[in-house]
Amino acid sequence: MWKTILRRVLIMIPQLILLSVLVFILAKMMPGDPFTGLITPQTDPAQIAHLKAAAGLNDPWWTQYFHWVVNMFHGDLGQSYTYKRAVTGLIGERAVNTFWLALLTVVISYGIAIPFGVIAGRYEDSLRDKGIQLYTFVLLAMPSFVFYLFGLVVFGYVLQWFPTSGYVSLNADPGTIGYWGSRLYHMILPALVGGLVSTSGTIQYLRAGVIDNTNEDFVRTARSKGVPERVVFNRHILRNSLLPIAAFLGNSITGLLGGSIYVETIFSYQGMGQLFVSSITANDYSVITALTLLFGFLTLLGNLLSDIIMSIVDPRVRVE
Repeated sequence: MWKTILRRVLIMIPQLILLSVLVFILAKMMPGDPFTGLITPQTDPAQIAHLKAAAGLNDPWWTQYFHWVVNMFHGDLGQSYTYKRAVTGLIGERAVNTFWLALLTVVISYGIAIPFGVIAGRYEDSLRDKGIQLYTFVLLAMPSFVFYLFGLVVFGYVLQWFPTSGYVSLNADPGTIGYWGSRLYHMILPALVGGLVSTSGTIQYLRAGVIDNTNEDFVRTARSKGVPERVVFNRHILRNSLLPIAAFLGNSITGLLGGSIYVETIFSYQGMGQLFVSSITANDYSVITALTLLFGFLTLLGNLLSDIIMSIVDPRVRVE
């Protein structure tokens, strides 16, 4: 397994290099520059030109790319001209918020999807199966932001059960129990809606896996030997059906860590997804390039984690 992990890590290196080049070039192709937002009718053009020269924006793109990479390895991702602070610290704060929201969303999603998928597959074509199938079809047919807006309006504004924006109360003291309780309270609604929306694929995969494994030869053999049905289902059918779901766990976590743009924007949750949208609106190039590269890295990391998890739960897939 360690050879497989090492091989995948080595493959990620040229992928990250290519990704960084593409991200940098695409950022340079965007209209304007990091100083565009500073220009007003009273701004001296000579001052802006001096700032551009001092920042190296007049150098060839490959020179700018080299300095950008060197600074990135030193933990310097530049300055955010919108928030007037270092990009590293800004993303670090938003990443913590997104991490807790992603963790709670995954727990809710798998906590709902696994029982529903097992019930739908074990009782195929029953009323329970048809009801769960209808639930997944509705989720797949409607855009996710519709459910986010529905949850916000109903549970946030109409019933007023949960906050409608932010990630913590303004009067909460950091480090106290009340502070963490407030953070959890603000996360429940976006995590619940996000978890419900993301259950459809997992339910369908698990249902299909249970149905397929029920008809496998090893299941028939176990039943012919008189193994109790409960043992057959738990040890043979369910265990093998959960293998693909376990593999998706890595991509699910890293995908949510990238920040759900819809849920964080609609619920005004200060995470990386909302930061990405606001940075694009404000042409904050340093934040845009850093987040885009981070999202790409998280995607590659998710694929690696999925392979590792799959190798642990099913040694047959290990590439030696």
